[in-house]
Amino acid sequence: MAQHPLPEALILDFGGVLYDIDYDAPVNAFRALGLDDFAGLYHQAAQSPAFDELECGQIAPDAFYSFLEEHCRPGTRRDEVVAAWDSILTGMPACRIPLVQALSTQTRLFIFSNTNVIHARVFEAWMEKHIGLSAFRGAFEGIHYSHELGQRKPEPEAFLTLCRQHRLDPSNTLFIDDSEQHVGGAARAGLQTHWHNPVSDDVAIWLQSRGFTLPESAFRSA
Repeated sequence: MAQHPLPEALILDFGGVLYDIDYDAPVNAFRALGLDDFAGLYHQAAQSPAFDELECGQIAPDAFYSFLEEHCRPGTRRDEVVAAWDSILTGMPACRIPLVQALSTQTRLFIFSNTNVIHARVFEAWMEKHIGLSAFRGAFEGIHYSHELGQRKPEPEAFLTLCRQHRLDPSNTLFIDDSEQHVGGAARAGLQTHWHNPVSDDVAIWLQSRGFTLPESAFRSA
């Protein structure tokens, strides 16, 4: 089978594709704080307005924490809420540095992540301490967080905003995400797409099959 040409641009999701996350961790942590239906308030497919507002930079962290505290048992401390909220973030394997560095030599490379100012501070501090933030960020032409952009996935207009900003042709731009609804939004905007399963797959293996040349150190088994 003939190999498809490499895309002119590659947009990667962050959490679930590059940075490891655990969606069950905050569900369990907030259950311990008396919030039994955290999954009903927040999950990949749909969110209550407060979560959307946080991801679009429309609510301050203090107000967001107060929202969560209202759903926890009386007497719950702020530090307990903060720890529960941040428990979704588990870390990034070191192999992601050579992965993105290799990709950046073969295509224009970007990140588009639905995240918030709270989590961005936490995962960037973790990366600075454990693997080197500058080495990671330096591989990307642009890194876009929804709370800074004011738009979030899966809205097709959010993808088109990025394409216009960087003069990208959507039809020659590949987007990879671990959320099927986000992949669907990108497809509606005219981008090439790939849904990544972070439980069973190493994104580096798929990228290599797509035609990218990657060093052995870019794979999880390295």
